[in-house]
Amino acid sequence: MSRRLAEGTPPREPRAAGPAHRAVIALGANLGERAATIAEAIADLGRLPLTELVAAAEPIESVAITLGGPDADAPRYLNTVAIVDTRLAPTMLLGYLHAIEGRHGRERRERWGSRTLDLDLITYGDVRSDDPALVLPHPRAAERDFVLDPWLRIDPDAVLPGVGRVAELRAALPGGAS
Repeated sequence: MSRRLAEGTPPREPRAAGPAHRAVIALGANLGERAATIAEAIADLGRLPLTELVAAAEPIESVAITLGGPDADAPRYLNTVAIVDTRLAPTMLLGYLHAIEGRHGRERRERWGSRTLDLDLITYGDVRSDDPALVLPHPRAAERDFVLDPWLRIDPDAVLPGVGRVAELRAALPGGAS
């Protein structure tokens, strides 16, 4: 029987996509009980079928990013990164991530808006995709210190496929290495 996290979860039993792939998931929240929501979402990741939670970094605070850039007046985000090993196909994993967001009150009203929970699939093994439904690796991950900093804390040797070593990407951003 398929375990459904929330409405919108894929209705059929997940099928193994072959060997496990290491996936990096960024988590963020700037509305509501941010810390509790992040902790619950990490626990939800650990309960996904065909998936094992490997590590999750301690959350950090960051300024909200809007379409116009950083917005110091918006509620601050709590951000972290989790690493999972999964046999779910990348699109199925994304479907589960959206279901977890929905279970935590995520409403998709505006791009770059405040949210109770945001889960971004940053990488899925070495898979590279330019499909509009799922771009891998995440197209803005290399520009986001709030993704790179927690990622480096749990995987100092991390590589963003097709882009470079996470430590070097972070060093190139304002503020240098974390």
